[in-house]
Amino acid sequence: VQLQASGGGLVQAGGSLTLSCAVSGMSSGFPLLGWYRQAPGKQRELVATISSVGSTNYADSVKGRFTISGDNAWSTVYLQMDSLKPEDTAVYYCKVLWYWGQGTLVTVSS
Repeated sequence: VQLQASGGGLVQAGGSLTLSCAVSGMSSGFPLLGWYRQAPGKQRELVATISSVGSTNYADSVKGRFTISGDNAWSTVYLQMDSLKPEDTAVYYCKVLWYWGQGTLVTVSS
């Protein structure tokens, strides 16, 4: 199983970014995929999850601003991030089962 995260970058506060996580090598649909993030000097935290039937959950800090979704084949999972804040600055990772993507850096300037 391979996860390829992409879409990070530098954005001003209030802006938007969309992260993508390409999932390959799974013989059947994944039970749950999560986006996590790790800010400098902090522990990695869960941002959002989505199940193969489309159920979603979000951390309180991103509710109403971030949206997790998947394409029809569930081969790519997206994290739409709106109204970004400087405190959203982190390396973002996707995870399914015990597999992690390589991380993509999101920097939000004030």
